[in-house]
Amino acid sequence: MSMICGSVLMANAQKKMPTAVEIAQKNIEALTKKVKVNPTQRNIIYNYMLDFSKEQVSFAKKQQAGMFSQEDMGKLYNLQNENNDKIRTILKGEQLGEFDKYLEEQLRGGDKKKKKKAKDEEEEVVTGISGLKLPS
Repeated sequence: MSMICGSVLMANAQKKMPTAVEIAQKNIEALTKKVKVNPTQRNIIYNYMLDFSKEQVSFAKKQQAGMFSQEDMGKLYNLQNENNDKIRTILKGEQLGEFDKYLEEQLRGGDKKKKKKAKDEEEEVVTGISGLKLPS
């Protein structure tokens, strides 16, 4: 979910900042594609995402004003973790595993991370934790 606050904050510094509602809508759409939620779950999770998105926008504005600190980043990550925990309380059974996969994909920056190969070779898709490791 937008839950990758550092990338959102950096993107916001470079172009027009999206509103909290736009962020929450984008995040709930992405989440519902990956995690099959019922309408009630969707509404509850959307409200959690909207609240978190408001915090993200507030932190992004603070960053643009040059008043953002490492302590603020820690607070934002804590809020993100709390929000993810609240979402987990709404999900049941297989949804929890799908949500964890969704979060992992968000950490990788999308559905799949690909390693570039020479022109004639196919790209290797790297998934899981190995996709997060730096090449040696």
